[in-house]
Amino acid sequence: MAAIVAGDEHAASEILRGLARDLNCLNEDNKTTRKKALESIKKETVDKGHSSSVSQEVFAALLKPLLKCLSDPMEKCREIAIAIITEFIRSVPKPEESLPYLMPCLAQRLGEKEILEPAEELRLSAVEMLTLTVEVCGKHLAPYLNEMINILQRTIVDPFPDVKRESCKCTVYFAKCVPEHFHMQAESLVKPLMLMIAHQHSRVRVSVIEATGVVIQHGSGKNVDDILSHLAQRLFDDSPQVRKAVTAVVGDWLLHMRDRYSYFHKFIPLLLSSISDEIPEIRLLAADLWRQIGTQWEKENEDDIKDKMDFLLIPPPHYPPGVERPGLGCRELVVRNLGRLVPAISHDVTDWLVPTRVRTSQLLFVLLLHAEDHSTQHLQPLLATLYRACTDTEGEVVNNCLAAAKLIGTFVPPPVFLKLMLEHVTTPYSSSHPWAPLMVLAAVLGGCSKPQLKPHLQQIANTLVLSDVCQEYQQVLYLEQLLACVDILLHQCESDCSSVSLLLLQVLITIQSLSTETHLSAKALESAHFLSKVQGLNLMELYRQHMGQLFDWLSASVNTWSSYSPQRLQLHIIVVQSGPVIGEFLNQVMPLLYGCLQPNRDTEMRMSIFTMLAKLLLDAKNTLDSQGHFCTESERFLCDILLPNLVWHAGRTAAAVRTSALSCLLALLHGGAITSGQLLFLEEKLSPQVLSALEEDSQMSRLLACRCLSAVLRLIGTSLQQEALNKIYPELLKRLDDSSKEVRGVVLQTLGLWLSSLTKDYNPELCAPHLQLLFQQLLLHLDDPDSAVQDQVLEILKRASSVHPALLKREAEAVKDKHRSPLNCEQLLQHISSLSTETTASSLGSHQRH
Repeated sequence: MAAIVAGDEHAASEILRGLARDLNCLNEDNKTTRKKALESIKKETVDKGHSSSVSQEVFAALLKPLLKCLSDPMEKCREIAIAIITEFIRSVPKPEESLPYLMPCLAQRLGEKEILEPAEELRLSAVEMLTLTVEVCGKHLAPYLNEMINILQRTIVDPFPDVKRESCKCTVYFAKCVPEHFHMQAESLVKPLMLMIAHQHSRVRVSVIEATGVVIQHGSGKNVDDILSHLAQRLFDDSPQVRKAVTAVVGDWLLHMRDRYSYFHKFIPLLLSSISDEIPEIRLLAADLWRQIGTQWEKENEDDIKDKMDFLLIPPPHYPPGVERPGLGCRELVVRNLGRLVPAISHDVTDWLVPTRVRTSQLLFVLLLHAEDHSTQHLQPLLATLYRACTDTEGEVVNNCLAAAKLIGTFVPPPVFLKLMLEHVTTPYSSSHPWAPLMVLAAVLGGCSKPQLKPHLQQIANTLVLSDVCQEYQQVLYLEQLLACVDILLHQCESDCSSVSLLLLQVLITIQSLSTETHLSAKALESAHFLSKVQGLNLMELYRQHMGQLFDWLSASVNTWSSYSPQRLQLHIIVVQSGPVIGEFLNQVMPLLYGCLQPNRDTEMRMSIFTMLAKLLLDAKNTLDSQGHFCTESERFLCDILLPNLVWHAGRTAAAVRTSALSCLLALLHGGAITSGQLLFLEEKLSPQVLSALEEDSQMSRLLACRCLSAVLRLIGTSLQQEALNKIYPELLKRLDDSSKEVRGVVLQTLGLWLSSLTKDYNPELCAPHLQLLFQQLLLHLDDPDSAVQDQVLEILKRASSVHPALLKREAEAVKDKHRSPLNCEQLLQHISSLSTETTASSLGSHQRH
């Protein structure tokens, strides 16, 4: 053995003797000479592959000259020197013997505030050499803790990205080599690492995160709060590798960090956020780490949870389908830290960055899935958080929060959440977003099972039907959420909803009445059909079942109705959708109408109800008169409702009411809801009001009045006395000069009906002055500029010729020469002559037969 050692020493001496000249050349001023000397040294030492003991001797002799070359002005000389030292460190058996000279030199070159090495590649090589030194020297580096920390503080923030990465790698090795010393200065590396954690190169970010993981794990724990926000931001990194690195680091902390129990509430959200990552690999990694953490915690706390081991292994009833239940340890970890996590969730769910809000909402779902019924004790802040989150403009945030709310319905007993939520529904948190509690309530109810929900149907329905809830707001979003609550009850409980059928129908009617969106009204009507279907009924039968109560509901407030009252709109929905059923409840409908259509009531309200009644009366046989009983009410309806509203009052609004009342009167006359006998009995009261309406400023009112007169004449014209008839035509004649062509056309039609109403009881001789006035006015309009009017007037005069031909002929001849176009007048005279000839011939024939 001694001989071998002596031989190695001799070989080393021979090598050094051969390198003596080269070592001297290293001090030459000529850079080429220095370069060649270094190349020769490399060739004769590391390139030859001497034995380890020989290399150790040679390295010891060459180390100082080589370290001096690290400051050589020539870049190539420095490069060769670094390469030689690196190879020696890799090959010698005792590299730690070089540390007293190597570490101060590297600290000088790399650890100063100013960068002494200008070449990026050489700085990288130097740091790689340092990493190798850490690998091979291990614990021997403990005395050089300060030098190492100084170097790493500078190289981690080096401008060259590869140097940063290599420095992070070196940090990891160093921390693991001397953990008992590293923790004393570990915190001094946190700041440079955090400066680089958002570097533009993703590989640098990955390296920094990995180094941070080791620094924190082997540190004192004082800097955890300094790095948490930075790591949380990296969970939103565009690079999956960066997010994966964060997941691995946090998982490792939760598994192996000495003081991890103190930081569970800080680390758990970071790891659980990765369970919802878009990359499957990251999700699987996070889930696997989380299972390991839960299992480890179970083993470490076996005595504390011994009673829960069997009981809590059974999943609760109605567990969300398709969701794997987390292990007991995982659930317990969340439950024990939930009180600290909820405030952070509440804060971050309203963050100004969309990705943060999305991740937070995903995390909320995961936490509630773990907490199960333990979320009950945090329900108040959780609900407040959900209300705010559901107003988010980002759809994904809202969807995640609604999914979380559904879990509350699954795990929390209904008496508990309903006590809070129904109060929030009646008095919303935010006046600008009153629909948020309803949206969350719908989601929570969606998570309940039918057996859980059934005992509370009455309480929920009673709240939804409150006027403060279903009639207070008209925003589309609010009504949509109100409808969603009803739909959830219907689909969750189906036939059990029969106990609250009336209340749900009232809510659906209100939604339709307040909605300004067609699609929402259609959906509410669809829900009403479903409400009837689950009870084995159709919509008409559903209304028949509740109609009496619905009218009691409306009648209770009829004295306070105005144009802003939702009740008038509810009435419209009820009477339109109930169809013929409305005719079965006239005893409740008519008092309601009498109450809200009195002349002293709100004008706009009366107009809208008259418009509604007009539609019903036009189809009276299928609505109000479906049972044939409306005739018993029609006289009172006409006298107590329509006629008082036709009385003239000043103002445009009053005129609009009269117009709507006229349209209702016309519908009554056309729809067959009043008999001829009833109309004849009321003619004396009706005619003055209608004739007065012919003088209205509104063209529509005049038009409706004319049509009403036509309807009256068509129904009872032949039954009218000549005094009544003679009161009608003068008012019609005035309207022949109306500014509206349409009104004039209807007036002429009405005059034709008036003439048709003259029966044999009408004495033309006695009424000759009336007929003369009529003929004169008609003959005047026979010369109208409008040819269509001329044709209509001519036809009417031809019809009038049978009433008093002599009088008409005399009047026509008197004005014949005054007409600009006497052709129509001649046609009329010819018609009268032919009529006289036919009458004479008829008389002669009759005389001959006799």
